[in-house]
Formats: sequence, structure tokens, C-alpha cells
Amino acid sequence: MKRNLLILLIFACLVFTILGCSTPKTIQLWNGMDFSGWKLFVPGDSIDVKDVWSVKDGVIHCKGVPNGYMRTEAEYSNYTLYLDWRWVGKGSNSGVLLHSQEPDQVWPNCIECQLKSGNAGDFVLIGPGSITVDEEKFENTERFLVIPKKQDSNEKPIGEWNSYKIVCQGDKITCYVNGILQNTGTQASLSKGKICFQSEGAPIEFRNFRLELF
Repeated sequence: MKRNLLILLIFACLVFTILGCSTPKTIQLWNGMDFSGWKLFVPGDSIDVKDVWSVKDGVIHCKGVPNGYMRTEAEYSNYTLYLDWRWVGKGSNSGVLLHSQEPDQVWPNCIECQLKSGNAGDFVLIGPGSITVDEEKFENTERFLVIPKKQDSNEKPIGEWNSYKIVCQGDKITCYVNGILQNTGTQASLSKGKICFQSEGAPIEFRNFRLELF
């Protein structure tokens, strides 16, 4: 009897250890108040980045002009990124830049999960890079290469909040728009870097950033 209880106890400890190790670690990617831990970038010195990016009531507002981005100061790999976004006034262009590389420039070498109105879920290779989608390898030798999303656009009407779930695991990237799988890529040439949100065209708002590390 004691031997059986000991075996059960050992088994329970092993299960607890395995489950504990597999639980993602959630980190505070944005504090909801200011841009601590982030860099705001626009090219040149003539523009005050604080005129482009601001925070109010737990929401980040971006004017959309000039082109630029806010990016994490730290680099990340192997994570699930959650965020909400919505267009203010009209739909335009923006994106989530994954595995962004130095130097800061418009635009850095990265793999983009598109936020352009009507095209959320597209992949965009910015600068040199490659990714395989549906067993087809896409290799960029130009400035941009777009790999279209799998489904028709499922974005909500302008002014309503949309959600993005982006999973980066090793060299694989998967993105879900409002809960629907829109793209999966493997053998990505980049698998680690900074995370950026673009200013590119018109006012856009972001909220509810969450990052779960594997």
C-alpha cells in the first residue's frame, strides 16, 4: 500500500513538473501608461516622435505620419503575441514587424504581419529574407515581397477593434486575425529580433499587448 502511494506521489510530481515547464511565461510588453521599454523612431531630427505617438486611457494612438514605428528595446524569440488595433477615421496602412533587425530605418529588415486595411494576415518580407508557405519558398531580393493571407478579409468595420494573435516558434510564424487562421510560414530566415508597430499613413490605435514566452 505504501509502495503504491509512493508511486502515485512520484507520478503526480512528474505531471506537475511537466505541466509547470510547459506553461508559457507572460510578460508585460507594455505598461499601459507610457513608452518605457520602447523606442519611438522616425527618420531625421525634424519630427518630435511624441507628436506621432501618444497614450490616453490605456490606448496607444499613432497619427500615422510620418512613416516610422515604435519598437521594443529588447529582442524576443519563441513567443505568442496578442494585441488589438483599430482604424480611426479611415483604413490605411500599418503592420506588426517581427524579428526586426538593426539599424533603425524605414523600413528595417524583418518579417511583417500586415495590418493594411483589408489585408491583415498577409506576410511581407521586408529586405532580404525568405519563408515557406504551403510548401512554396518565397525569397525576397527586392525591398518588399507580399505573401497573401489564406482567407478573405475578416477584419471588422472601420472604428471597431480587431485582434491579432501571432505565434513565433523557432522558424515558424502563424497569425490569426479575429480568431481565424490567416497565414502560416515555416523555415523563416529570421527567428529573433525586436517587435515593431508601424506608423504608416493614417491614425491607428493599439491596446492590450501581451507576450507569452515559450
